[in-house]
Amino acid sequence: MKQIFTLGLLSLLISCGQTKKETPSTDNTQTKEEAIPVEPNGGIGDGATSIVDAYIKNIETAHKKDAFLNHKVVSFYANIYFGGKQHLEGKITMLTNSTKIRIDKKDNSKLIYTGEKVFLCPEDAKEAGARFDMFTWTYFFGFPYKLSDPGTKWELGNMRPLDEKDHQTAKLTFEKGIGDAPDDWYVVYTDPENNTMQAAAYIVTFGSGGDTSKAEADPHAIHYKDFIMVDGIPFATKWDFYGWTEEKGMTDKLGEATISDITFLDEEGVIFNTPENAKEISLQ
Repeated sequence: MKQIFTLGLLSLLISCGQTKKETPSTDNTQTKEEAIPVEPNGGIGDGATSIVDAYIKNIETAHKKDAFLNHKVVSFYANIYFGGKQHLEGKITMLTNSTKIRIDKKDNSKLIYTGEKVFLCPEDAKEAGARFDMFTWTYFFGFPYKLSDPGTKWELGNMRPLDEKDHQTAKLTFEKGIGDAPDDWYVVYTDPENNTMQAAAYIVTFGSGGDTSKAEADPHAIHYKDFIMVDGIPFATKWDFYGWTEEKGMTDKLGEATISDITFLDEEGVIFNTPENAKEISLQ
């Protein structure tokens, strides 16, 4: 996945700076939106708002981007299954701007991204899939806050059905040289009534060596479900993964994840420090 956030536990995270308040998400109302950028030279007409800019701004407003970024650190517990087998269970902690990440797995191994390097602890822990786990799950969690990152390009798409309801879609691509997989793309589904992101189709091209044909032939999709409010910010507590095609949309179910114990921290402290008995692993 991309390392824009990028680019896929426990004692150091018990801090007196924690705040947590989870309630079911039932309020679809939005606060007054901030000023939306306008196209140069007027776009549709002098001063007209860009349709794509308005679309992205509405999603960010619905997901309370400003409130999310006002917090320093967020952590959550993830239990992820693919093909009927548990892929990962553990606590994931990240700066809300996605520049540092820590994963404390149930097996007591740890992954830490310092912003420049990735460390695995202990040294003899299994390295396979470490990079994927480090950057994939945090990207999916923080996706609504990454939509207007530098290098993102958007194209408004068609209405597509999801849960027997038409959703607005838009395709996200990236400028060349952005992150380590600029050939990735996403097709985002948003609820036309409350502008929340409900799903995203995607391809993973990292490690393809420039040949994206395999990824293009097998897109997947994440479906965000069971939203709750934490400190006034909506979060999906269930992620379902599917195959996806341009013609059919979501197809066979591939996996699922439950997200719980979403908690904000006021300070990062020593959370992202490199522990003893750790080894640096490659991001490539």
